Amino acid sequence: MSQVRIQGSDALDPSHFEHVLAGGDSWVERVRGVRANASRASHTELDRGDPIELAEDYRRLTGLLPNLALIGGCCGTDSEHVVAMASALGSEGRRLAE
Repeated sequence: MSQVRIQGSDALDPSHFEHVLAGGDSWVERVRGVRANASRASHTELDRGDPIELAEDYRRLTGLLPNLALIGGCCGTDSEHVVAMASALGSEGRRLAE
């Protein structure tokens, strides 16, 4: 039987799943990538979202996901979001890049 060694998440706003990560279960160590939506709205009502809010979401996720190595953006994300994420992560962003 195969075992899942690496997991990722795509097309969700962190507010939709962050509470699940906070449980401290060992499976979170397998999560290596997150590509979150910039918008907190449902998939039928997506908007641009708030770049600073998304950046802060990622900053919190780095504390919940010890092996997070890849971040990115999905629906609604643009260059302003990416700049805000890099700024919010600071030295954590360098750790993710190594």
